[in-house]
Amino acid sequence: MNSIKTDNKKRIRFVVFNGIIAALYVVLTYFLAPISYGPIQARISEIMTVFPIFSWSTIPGLTVGCLISNLINPENLGPVDIIGGTVATLLAGITSYLIGKKNKWLGIIPPVVFNGVIVGGYLPFLLFDTVTVQSVLITMLTVAGGEAVVLIVLGLPLVTLIEKTGLKNKLP
Repeated sequence: MNSIKTDNKKRIRFVVFNGIIAALYVVLTYFLAPISYGPIQARISEIMTVFPIFSWSTIPGLTVGCLISNLINPENLGPVDIIGGTVATLLAGITSYLIGKKNKWLGIIPPVVFNGVIVGGYLPFLLFDTVTVQSVLITMLTVAGGEAVVLIVLGLPLVTLIEKTGLKNKLP
């Protein structure tokens, strides 16, 4: 009976924690919309992509947060953006977790790569009338660049904070 209570507490903690991550992701993305969407973007909410470095169980909250953020995108880019951005976040989370088990500092690279290639790869087709190889490559670079800036300037200090304060043990 006691193990059932413990399992229920773990499940509740998992759901609540991921709900908080998703909600924070949506709020940070939506209220900073001018820098969160488009071919040049720096989603501050992406700072939370460091969480999977420490715990796989934070991936659902990030993925759902990205999904909702893309659903409510003021530019309404449709299903390609909703699905593409969400898949990029999911793949980045899984890869960050796997890399982070071996090297927490390198765990920030997957969100840069997946968002740059996937999101940067399809955005020109959704935003521009004329798409060239150059416009796709430039958009890939600007999306990856914005992601890299957020993760280097904000993400790496957050990794250090989580490490030094023991917060990694508080993640579900």
